[in-house]
Amino acid sequence: MKDALCSALQPLIGEARRRLHENAATLRAAYEAHPRTSALLEGRARLVDAEVIGLWQACGMPDDAALLAVGGYGRGELFPASDVDILVLLPAAATLEICERLSAMVGALWDIGLEIGHAVRTIDECIEAAADDITIQTNLLEARLLSGDLRLFAELNERYRETLDVRAFYKAKQLEQEQRYARFNDSPYALEPNCKESPGGLRDLQMLSWIARAAGLGHNWRDLARRRLITGGEASDLRSVERFLQHLRIRLHYLTGRAEDRLLFDHQEKLARIMGIEATATRRASEVLMQRYYVTAKMVTQLNTVLLQNYGTVIFPDRGAAFVINPRFQVVRELLDMRQEDIFERYPSALLECFLLLQQRSELKGMTARTLRALWINRNRINAAFRANPEHRALFLQILQQKRGIVHAFRRMNEYGILSRYLPTWRRIIGQMQHDLFHVYTVDQHILMVLRNMRRFTMGEHAHEYPLMTRLIMAFERHWLLYVAALFHDIAKGRGGDHSKLGMTDAREFCVVHGLASEDTELVVWLVEHHLTMSHYAQKEDTSDPEVVQRFARIVGTERRLIALYLLTHADIRGTSPKVWNGWKGKLLEDLFFAAQRLLRGATPQQALGLDDRLEDARRLLRFHGLRPGIEDRLWSELDAVYFMRHSAEEIAWHTRVLYFRPDTDEPVVKARMAEEEDGVQVMVFTPDQKELFVRLTGFFGRLGFTILDAKVHTTRHGHALDSFMLQDPGGEASYRDVITLIEHELTGYLVRPGVIDRPSRGRLSRQVKHFPITPQVSIRPDEAGRHYILSLTAADRPGLLFDIAETLSSHGIRLHTAKIATLGERVEDTFLLTGAALAQDTQLLRVERALLERLQV
Repeated sequence: MKDALCSALQPLIGEARRRLHENAATLRAAYEAHPRTSALLEGRARLVDAEVIGLWQACGMPDDAALLAVGGYGRGELFPASDVDILVLLPAAATLEICERLSAMVGALWDIGLEIGHAVRTIDECIEAAADDITIQTNLLEARLLSGDLRLFAELNERYRETLDVRAFYKAKQLEQEQRYARFNDSPYALEPNCKESPGGLRDLQMLSWIARAAGLGHNWRDLARRRLITGGEASDLRSVERFLQHLRIRLHYLTGRAEDRLLFDHQEKLARIMGIEATATRRASEVLMQRYYVTAKMVTQLNTVLLQNYGTVIFPDRGAAFVINPRFQVVRELLDMRQEDIFERYPSALLECFLLLQQRSELKGMTARTLRALWINRNRINAAFRANPEHRALFLQILQQKRGIVHAFRRMNEYGILSRYLPTWRRIIGQMQHDLFHVYTVDQHILMVLRNMRRFTMGEHAHEYPLMTRLIMAFERHWLLYVAALFHDIAKGRGGDHSKLGMTDAREFCVVHGLASEDTELVVWLVEHHLTMSHYAQKEDTSDPEVVQRFARIVGTERRLIALYLLTHADIRGTSPKVWNGWKGKLLEDLFFAAQRLLRGATPQQALGLDDRLEDARRLLRFHGLRPGIEDRLWSELDAVYFMRHSAEEIAWHTRVLYFRPDTDEPVVKARMAEEEDGVQVMVFTPDQKELFVRLTGFFGRLGFTILDAKVHTTRHGHALDSFMLQDPGGEASYRDVITLIEHELTGYLVRPGVIDRPSRGRLSRQVKHFPITPQVSIRPDEAGRHYILSLTAADRPGLLFDIAETLSSHGIRLHTAKIATLGERVEDTFLLTGAALAQDTQLLRVERALLERLQV
C-alpha cells in the first residue's frame, strides 16, 4: 500500500514544492521591503500549515486521528530555516496501515523541502513522555490543532492540564536555564554569541512565555502587564528586544541559507550592512551591531530576572513573612526587598547599600523584582552630586572591602546600570568588542573576569589551584587595592592611544576623590600603567640574562609592587580566554617573579638567577636518582654559564641523566617526557651540530602538528647541539604519553639523514583571522649588551609559521639561540635571540626584515 500511496503523491509533491518555494520567496521579498517579524513568522507558519494539512488529507489519515503543530511551529512562529515539529495524535496504538500512511506523509514533507521533526503517540503516551521529559512537556504546552479530531485534541489538553504541576514546571525551567547558561559560560557577552541559546537570547524570552502559559498568567507581554507582573514600559521593552532578536535570527537564516543562530565573525559585518547599520569613525559596522546586541542581551537578562521572581511570588505564595533588616530594607523569601516603594528617592544611598547588604547577609539570594525594578528606574539618580557625596564614596569602598560577594556585587551593578553611573568611564567599555582575537570577552566582562580571578586567590576552596597566589595575596596588606587596579587596568580601552597611560588618569582621580592614602594611590596608578610589563618581560625577553632581570626589577622598585603586579598579571592573562593560559606561561611568570624578588632583597644578579643554587639542586636530584658524585663533571665541563642560566635545576638533572655516559656520542640522542605542568611535552635533542638543524627540527614538529611554546638552542664547547623544546597540541586532542615514543623514534631516524627537511603544510587560516586580518610586524634590534640581536614579530598564527621564520633566518646566515613563543588566540607574538654578521649591516638587516615580512604574509 505504501508504494502505491507514494506514487499517487508524486504529482502533489512537485506542485507543493513549487508552491512552497514561490510563496516563501514572496514572504522574503515582502519582509525585506518592509521588515516586520510577525508578518514573516506567522506568514511562514500559515504557509507551512497549508502544505502539511494538504498532504495529511491526501494520505487519507483516519478521521479519529489529529495532526498537531508543536514547539515554535505550534506557537505560530516559524523562522525561515527552522524545523517543522508535528505530533500525530492517535486514539489507540498505530496499525500497520496507519504507519504506512504516516511514513508516506513524512517522506513527502521532506521531499517538498521541509525539515520535519515528528512523533506519533496516543494521549497516554503523550502524558507519560511529558512526565519524563521537560522538553516534551513544553512542546505540548504550545500544541496547535492543524487537522483531524478536535475532541481528541481537547481531551489531550484536558489531560495535560490535569497532570501539569506548575511548581515543578517552574523549577524545571529554571534549572534548564541554569544548565544552558553554564554551557555558554554564564555570559551573553561572548564575541560570537548564539542569538537563540546564549544568555540574553530568544530562549530566555521563550522560557518566560512558557512559564506564563503553564501558570495561566497570560499569552503575551501585554497580558503580564495587565496582571501587574511587569510594567507597561517593561512590556514594551520586552517586545522591542524580542523583535530585534527575531530580526537577527531571520537575517541569519536568510544570509546562511540554514538554521544558523550563531553570530559568527563571518556574518557580523554582512548582517550589519543588511540591517542598515553604518560604521563610525572609530568602529566597524559589525562592532556597532554587536554592541547593540549586547545591550539587548543585557536587558533580556534583567527582565528575565524580574519576571522569574514575580512568577515565583504568584506560583509560591506561601513562603513566609518579611524579616526587617533596617528602616530601608527587609528580607522576603530569601530576597532583599525595599520596605517602601520610594526608598531610593528618599534615601539615594540605598542604591549602593542594597549591594552591600547582599554581601553582608549570606542568606540573601538576590533582590525582589520590585526592588530590581526600582533600582533600574532610579539608576539615573547617580549623578555628579551623588558621586561627590562622602557617604556614597565610603559605601563604594566598603563594597570593595567585603569578605564575600564582591564579584557578584560588581556583576549586578554592571547589569543594572549602577556601575556605569557611578564610574562614568565604565560606560564607554560596556559591550565593547576587542578584535584582537586574544580576548574572548567584551572589555567590561574581561575586567569583571580579572576581578573574579583576583578574588579566587583569596578563597580557600581555590587554594589548591593557585597556592602561591593565595599565599601572596593573603599576606598582602589592604589587598582590596588590587581589586581597584583590576577595575581600572583596561578601562581606557578603545579611546585611542595607550590605554595603560590613559587609564592612569582615571585611576588616580578615583583614588584621590575616594580619599585613598598617597602610598595606596601610587600603587594602584602604577599597576594600571604597568599591568602589561611583567607579561612582556616573561614572554618576550631573555629572563636568563641577569641584565634583563635587573631592568625589570628597576621598573618594579619594591617587593610590594612586585607581588601586586604578579597577582594582577596572573589574573589578567587568565581573564582573557580559557585557551590563552597554560602552565608554561605560569612557569615563566613564576621564574621572573622569584628572580626579581631575590634581587629586590639584596641578592647579586647571579644569586638572583639562582645559578649556584640551581647547580646544587641539580646535583641533589642526580644523587636522588642514584648517580654518584662527580658523574656530571665530564658533561658539565662542555657547557657554559648561559646553558645553566637558561635551564632549571630539574631540566639540567634530566639532561645529565640522559647524557652523562655519552657526552661525545656521534649518534643523535632524542628524549621526550611529559611537561611538569602536564599540558605539553618537553623534548631534548643532543647531536653533533649540523647545518640548518633548527630549521629541520621546527619542520619535523610542524609536520606532527605541534605548537612550539619555547625553544632553547645551545652549542657545547665540543660542537654538539643541545636543544630543548616545549611542545603543545593546539587542538588539545593529543595524548602526550602516546606521542613521546613516536617523537623519540621518528626524530632520531630523521636526524641521521642529513639534508632532509620536513616541510610542514602552511595549513588554513582560521576563519577569525580571515575576517580580522593581522598585519605582520617585524623588529630587529641589538640588546643592551650589544652581544645579541632581539627579533620581535607579530603575525597571524598558522601551521608551519615557525618553520618559515627559521628557514628565512638560516638562509641569511643568522644563528638562533632562544625562541619565546607567545600564542595569543589567533595571533603570535614571538621573540628570538639572534647572532649573525648580516645583523650588523643596515642593508643586510633590512633585507632580513623584508624577507621575514614576505614569509609572514598570509
